[in-house]
Amino acid sequence: MPQLLLELFSEEIPARMQVQAARDLERMARERLAEQGFLPEAMTAFAGPRRLTLVIEGLPEAQADRTEERKGPRVGSPEKAMEGFLRSTGLTMDQLVEQDGVWFAKIERKGRPTPEIVAEMVEAIVRNFPWPKSMTWGRGTLRWVRPLKRIVCLFDGTVVPVSIDGIESGDVTEGHRFMGKAQPFRVKDFDTYRDGLAAHFVVLDVEERKARILDAARTLCFARNLELVEDEGLLNEVAGLAEWPTPVLGDMDPDFLDLPPEVIRTSMRTHQKYFAVRDPATGGLAPHFITVANIQAADGGAAIAAGNAKVLSARLSDARFFWDEDRKLRLEDRLEKLKGVTFHAKLGAMSDRVARITDLARSLAPRVGADPDAAAQAARLAKADLVTGMVGEFPELQGLMGGYYAQAEGLPADVAAAIRDHYKPQGPSDAVPAGPVGAALALADKLDSLTGFFGIDEKPTGSRDPYALRRSALGVIRIVLEGGIRLPLRELAGDDLVAFFADRLKVLLRDQGKRHDLVDAVFALGDDDLVRIVARVEALDGFLTTEDGTNLLAGYKRATNILKAEEKKGAMPSGPAVAMAGAPAAELALVQALAGVEPQVAQALAAEDFVAAMQALSGLRGPVDAFFEQVLVNAEDPAERDNRLRLLSQVRDAMGRVADFSQVTG
Repeated sequence: MPQLLLELFSEEIPARMQVQAARDLERMARERLAEQGFLPEAMTAFAGPRRLTLVIEGLPEAQADRTEERKGPRVGSPEKAMEGFLRSTGLTMDQLVEQDGVWFAKIERKGRPTPEIVAEMVEAIVRNFPWPKSMTWGRGTLRWVRPLKRIVCLFDGTVVPVSIDGIESGDVTEGHRFMGKAQPFRVKDFDTYRDGLAAHFVVLDVEERKARILDAARTLCFARNLELVEDEGLLNEVAGLAEWPTPVLGDMDPDFLDLPPEVIRTSMRTHQKYFAVRDPATGGLAPHFITVANIQAADGGAAIAAGNAKVLSARLSDARFFWDEDRKLRLEDRLEKLKGVTFHAKLGAMSDRVARITDLARSLAPRVGADPDAAAQAARLAKADLVTGMVGEFPELQGLMGGYYAQAEGLPADVAAAIRDHYKPQGPSDAVPAGPVGAALALADKLDSLTGFFGIDEKPTGSRDPYALRRSALGVIRIVLEGGIRLPLRELAGDDLVAFFADRLKVLLRDQGKRHDLVDAVFALGDDDLVRIVARVEALDGFLTTEDGTNLLAGYKRATNILKAEEKKGAMPSGPAVAMAGAPAAELALVQALAGVEPQVAQALAAEDFVAAMQALSGLRGPVDAFFEQVLVNAEDPAERDNRLRLLSQVRDAMGRVADFSQVTG
């Protein structure tokens, strides 16, 4: 079947926008084709520094004929309503069909040629493309991320006529801005397009550009007995900056290696888009860098490397200036400036936040095994680096630079480490703070954010989370769980936040393969100790995978259904069941089993041995099964009936001490 090739060629597209642009292009084309009844066999979008490309396989030559049924007014409706309906359908009254007192119109629509539909689709996509930022140019009204230069639109090798603000579609595109041949070239399908671009020094596929960068950079490093410091985020960015990416190894002044390595890497990455290089013998940074050029230079990149080395030296000289100047002033002496830094209009200045965190860190310290004075000192100084020159230049180094400056001042090692790590963990791959002082400070920092923003009703909604509160909550959970910290969340954060933590814990445990309903079953008990909650969830998860657990859950649900039905009728009998004379053996066996299991469960729960509590519950499985098989709960004798209902209540209550099994969906 025919192929559609679309290229939208423009001036440089910002690298950060390219991936989403490719997704949007494919989505918009798929939606518009679906509206016309097309279901392509394959659709692939590409994005690069100067072009968006879409190739669609398996489109028919023309749209199929269609019959559209449209519902109209009811029979007997006013004449004007009928006139409007007929006008909208283009039919006459005798062409309508009456069904159940309602008029229906059946409109036959002849299928249109595919190129006609494609032309409309392309114009709609271009005029409505959701760029985060766009511009107009010249005297035109079209908005695009950068001036749009060409449109290639080919269906089955033939140009589809499209005209948008004076830009006429064709079969001509361009290669590399500098290395491509002087003349644009023609294409007839995707194969000639892709191969033509490659011949004109353009790599179309971003994944291929990334692979070229990595392979060449590693080869350059290997030849000099060095290691590339890989950076996925930087790789994604530079792959969007170069159509013909060519890594070049450059040298930097080794005197700059006395700067903190994070400063060197951040300066390289942020300002110059360079990859850092490591010395495998020492594990430290080597006085080299990798830059990704967009040309294949005749001298092998020597001039490019030399020029970039000069620029890097200038950048690192600025960093050295900040490093030297910042260390002339103690962190303590910077605190006054925090009074002029607004944290949030409703939550005060950064100095107010520091005071809150300091008090909270001191109160949390005994719970995590930290010295309260050390935790308070670290909290007091944790935000001081926000007013340093280095953090002003590189905001991403906040916390880290505070740790370096604290270390340079000779502050206690655990205080400096806590300041350095107090933003951790910032993602699933990031480690939690090391040491109890670091844990106390990191918890205080995150809990203050959570309680503060929840207090002013700035809660996350849907995908909106401007203050990264979900990340803060996950950070608290990880610190608590990995440190085995017993923290009463309800006392520290309130009920709203406990529910928020429950949702975040579900996300974390789901990623570990745990079921969300088991988290609900444990949280329903009202516990707010995360360590204990997770231990219960893990024990419950293990229990329900056994045959005893599965069958006992079924018995629990059967007992609960019976009890709910009886509760709707009125008052329920209270108190423990007794071994009634003449009762069936299965009833007496369940009474006896409960008498043995209940103290075992209580003892195991007191010791927080939840696996043992589950094992104790498994002793009820056989007696419960036998009871339901052999005993009629709704006996004619009221005394027998009440005793059996009390017995089922005891089963429900015994299991309910371990978890709320009514929340378990399996």
